[in-house]
Amino acid sequence: MKQFESISEELVSLVGEWEPILEKLSRETYTKVLNSQNRSIKQILGHMVDSASNNTHRVIHLQYQPSPLTFPDYANFGNNDRWIAIQNYQEENWHDLVKLWRYINLHFAHVILNIQDDKLQNKWTTAKGESVSLEEMVIDFPRHFKLHLAEIRELIK
Repeated sequence: MKQFESISEELVSLVGEWEPILEKLSRETYTKVLNSQNRSIKQILGHMVDSASNNTHRVIHLQYQPSPLTFPDYANFGNNDRWIAIQNYQEENWHDLVKLWRYINLHFAHVILNIQDDKLQNKWTTAKGESVSLEEMVIDFPRHFKLHLAEIRELIK
């Protein structure tokens, strides 16, 4: 989809820029330094994997399910922390996690290029009762992605 080409290109570019930075981090840096949410860089990266995964599922479901769709909201009410804990990202092999982060975000960049135009206004309802269109969700994804990269950048300093 032409509308999302720039978003896809931006995600691909950011992944390409950040993968070598992440790969060079010391074990001490990616496991011990914590942000204001008490998350390590490993846990932030894991959350970014979850975000790309959940958003990929939303993109797919919103193209064939009736709208509005009630989709499990992993990000609110502490659920994102549960996802991080249940998957135990803190103990994940660092290089495997970086590769997973890379490939799931590259896949998401691919998926958004294939969204059907007539499905862009299909909506899902968040756990907070907010209505979000498929188009709004995709447009907002880079903001969320860059927010977490900024968190990592701060922790690296």
